[in-house]
Amino acid sequence: MLCFRCQTENLVTGKVSRMDSCSKCHSDLHVCLNCSFYDAFAHKGCREPSAEIVRDKEKANFCEYFNPNQKTPVDALTTKSKPDDVRNAFNNLFKKS
Repeated sequence: MLCFRCQTENLVTGKVSRMDSCSKCHSDLHVCLNCSFYDAFAHKGCREPSAEIVRDKEKANFCEYFNPNQKTPVDALTTKSKPDDVRNAFNNLFKKS
């Protein structure tokens, strides 16, 4: 799983404990931002409908629905877009032929 803060890949075997932390930056790993259900645009910031509200998405929590993200370092690099790429894509929408 990738750490939400430093994008370091952490090998996790079994369940992620509330006490587990990133091997590089020592951030908590059992946090909403590292969960595959996390969605900033979803209700409560989570796609799991039964999950309780977690106020601080960067701090360890007791959520029983936590599922480690399946991102890889390659995914992290490809999901970030540059402002120029976004601007060009927008401009291409309205380009006259």
